[in-house]
Amino acid sequence: MKKWLIALLFLVSCTAPSNVEVLVQNLKVPWAIAFLPDNSFLFTERDTGNVYHYDGQAHVIGTVQIAQTSESGLLGIAADPDFSTNKFVYVYYTYAGNESHLNKVSRFVYDGKLINETTLIDDIPGAKYHDGGRIAFGPDGKLYITTGDALNPSQAQDLSSTAGKILRINPDGSAPLDNPFPPSPVYSYGHRNPQGLAWWNGMLFAPEHGQTQNDEINLIVPGNNYGWPIVQCTNHTGYTAPIRCFADWTLAPSGAAFDEKGNLYVAGLRGAQIRKFVMKDNDIVSEEVFLDTLGRLREVKYNKGYLYMTTSNQDGRGLPRPGDDKIVRIKV
Repeated sequence: MKKWLIALLFLVSCTAPSNVEVLVQNLKVPWAIAFLPDNSFLFTERDTGNVYHYDGQAHVIGTVQIAQTSESGLLGIAADPDFSTNKFVYVYYTYAGNESHLNKVSRFVYDGKLINETTLIDDIPGAKYHDGGRIAFGPDGKLYITTGDALNPSQAQDLSSTAGKILRINPDGSAPLDNPFPPSPVYSYGHRNPQGLAWWNGMLFAPEHGQTQNDEINLIVPGNNYGWPIVQCTNHTGYTAPIRCFADWTLAPSGAAFDEKGNLYVAGLRGAQIRKFVMKDNDIVSEEVFLDTLGRLREVKYNKGYLYMTTSNQDGRGLPRPGDDKIVRIKV
């Protein structure tokens, strides 16, 4: 095929639909978005440690001292449910411990800049891969945290370890008394590398990276064991089975969000798409590709009728396109 035709096909494949609005571009692996009460939002940049506030323009409001290798670095971000009063912002990031990399969740005060860091939970096992990293407040006002197995699968089954888990803590870092294994922050276990959290009607759903395909979407029940590394995707006798298993292709799911009608949207990295799942009674009844023209997609958030998404074509595994990486939105 002639080079000019290859180039033309590449440009066509890189062109987003006309209803996709680019908000920010020329970023380096934007990882997570958190909306503020005024509908502006904060976002993180994995490889630089920069935290931004977007209010029509993107402003750096702080830089976290990270240890970044491959999938580790500055990951999740969340705003306190009482942000209007306390100005609290929470971030999940990787740092250099005494012997190895570790992850932590810290709380900052946002007063024009991020100040007054307070560590809430520390010594979460870290590695170059499988660091989890999504954080979000649930409808119960508790902070939920996804952690990966940090390349040591057995940790996911070890209730004394915070690796390979979904954690649940109070905004001050303490473990809620109604957690399933008090005084532990562990909420569910047997996870490989979950990177999404989304609620509908009080129920928590979490996409999870599988090994060689076998990606999952799980309905999270407190105290349940999701089987990794003993089982994955199928044959879940004795463990909690996913509501969706991708056994024949790789989605590599990351961020997740529900719209106001209860449709679930999941961002796919290797799958290079936003995938829409129609739900009924906590189960998936149909699914389709919602958007697949932007390459690798890492985060998806729903706010006021729009889906907000981050591309991840600069993460070393994608094919960068003009303006990458970007934050975009599309009306649902």
